[in-house]
Amino acid sequence: MTGPATTHRDAFGSDPEGVWSAPGRVNLIGEHTDYNDGLVLPIALRQRTRAAVSPRTDDLLRLHSVQAGETVEVDLGTVGPGTPAGWTAYVAGVLWALREDGFAVRGMDVTVDSDVPVGAGLSSSAALECAVGAAASDLFGLDLLGSDEARARLARACVRAENEVAGAATGGMDQSAALLCREGSALLLDCRTGETEHVPFDLAATGHVLLVTDTRASHALNDGQYEKRRRACEAAASELGVGSLREVDAEGLDAALDRLSSDEPRARTRHVVTEIARVSATVSALRAGDLDEVGRLFRASHASLRDDYEVSCDELDVSVEAAEGAGALGARMTGGGFGGSSVALLPEGSVEAARDAVAAAFAARGWEAPRSFAVTAGPAASRDT
Repeated sequence: MTGPATTHRDAFGSDPEGVWSAPGRVNLIGEHTDYNDGLVLPIALRQRTRAAVSPRTDDLLRLHSVQAGETVEVDLGTVGPGTPAGWTAYVAGVLWALREDGFAVRGMDVTVDSDVPVGAGLSSSAALECAVGAAASDLFGLDLLGSDEARARLARACVRAENEVAGAATGGMDQSAALLCREGSALLLDCRTGETEHVPFDLAATGHVLLVTDTRASHALNDGQYEKRRRACEAAASELGVGSLREVDAEGLDAALDRLSSDEPRARTRHVVTEIARVSATVSALRAGDLDEVGRLFRASHASLRDDYEVSCDELDVSVEAAEGAGALGARMTGGGFGGSSVALLPEGSVEAARDAVAAAFAARGWEAPRSFAVTAGPAASRDT
């Protein structure tokens, strides 16, 4: 074994039982719709978080992170909402949530290594959760990887870990993508029903590329802004007398907006309702091979996130504008916002020009150089060795 397995042996004195991994994700479209019971359309990335794991017979969780360069011990009996803090919450929280769901899990020795960029809005936290959850499923005989239904149950446990232990009020898109995506496809997920559909996504066959730009503008989901948007949507739904904003039909949007009491809930609601409609339209456009329409929808999504939902930032806006100026059919911020990454849909021949244009725009403003890389749709969480 190599990689995290070798580090595991150095950290804990014995070989791991195996290595499991889960991918980061990039959302093609459907931002801030998951916690509104809406539609999302992510792909799994090739970049993955790997966990070398050995089961224990007690309740001690020993964690070593290659990236953090530290080893931490956590007693599972102390884990609960808000405890522990930091990156260990995403690991300990999964085991806590599985226990809360009735599964018999014990302590583990875990070594994690990842090439999913942290803070880039590419769901490094869900990749960590789902890699550990996959390991726990196999090591403790939970059978949570054998079907999409079982994987969805594991995803829900990972969401609970992030919401309640780590304290990030995210929806379920990231964990669902990490556990349910398929290679060469985007995952159309209905967050109200849990239904999924795999939409073919092979840009190379059409001579196009999806370029991700990590702006390196710091992104965090537990700083209060994400939860503020979520609470605003819940308040708007309550004011409209519906269970969630998913119940507001796009054709009835104007009437619904007139019933809201102030500009902020109107803007938040307008984004969510139109973004859900854009997901459906993007799926139709992909099936029809109409990438120009996909690009138009990307542009409309970014404008809505910037103006109505107010979760973009200067770095994201500049990366989008530069990519479009260099030939992108469309570009948009992806992920929770307030930093993180953008995506651009480009003809193959425009990739270098777009990468250079974004880098030049950042340099002209004295910002840290961004990192741009092409992505393709990869597979879900699995056991590697």
